[in-house]
Amino acid sequence: MLKKSVIYGLVGVLAGSAIPAFIISGRANSQAVRSSPCHMTMHSAMAGRQQQHFIEMMIPHHQEAVDMAELALAKAQRPEIRNLAETIKTEQTREIEQMRSWYKQWYGTEVPANSMSDMGMHRSRGQGMQGMMMRTDMESLRTASDFDREFIRQMIPHHRSGVMMARMVANRAERPEIRNLAQSIIQSQSTEIAQMQQWYQAWYQ
Repeated sequence: MLKKSVIYGLVGVLAGSAIPAFIISGRANSQAVRSSPCHMTMHSAMAGRQQQHFIEMMIPHHQEAVDMAELALAKAQRPEIRNLAETIKTEQTREIEQMRSWYKQWYGTEVPANSMSDMGMHRSRGQGMQGMMMRTDMESLRTASDFDREFIRQMIPHHRSGVMMARMVANRAERPEIRNLAQSIIQSQSTEIAQMQQWYQAWYQ
């Protein structure tokens, strides 16, 4: 009869060899699930819906920035603000037209007109991109005693929300057009945020 110490030793060896095998098996199964046609189809569908949703949300977000920029071109006192407003209006108008064209080409229809109302309805829930949308108070901007200051105060968080939305699709979107646009938004608007922060510190602090 084997001694208990020998038996326990054999059990320990078998258990020790079984654990790595179980881990390896689990990893293999997980990899198999991720590479299965069903999982890949689901992932592709989710990525496709996310980039579609990105366009639906980014167009009204861009349009708000364009509206603010047009107001700045009429009311801003400092040439720096007017120059920035011209850049925002030109670049984001072009990107709106680009996104509308992609949407029609890829999804066979115009961008839904209720994108903005949906954004407002879901904004308080903090779900996905809707929770990142920054609504502009155009009335307070229009009637501000110091327009330039109020423009910066509102445009910085507006740009930040745009950057956050872009980061959600920058490395996930299937279409390179969306990935490239997202990276461009991140770069340009981050640069403009830094510039506005410098102005605010120099002018108001």
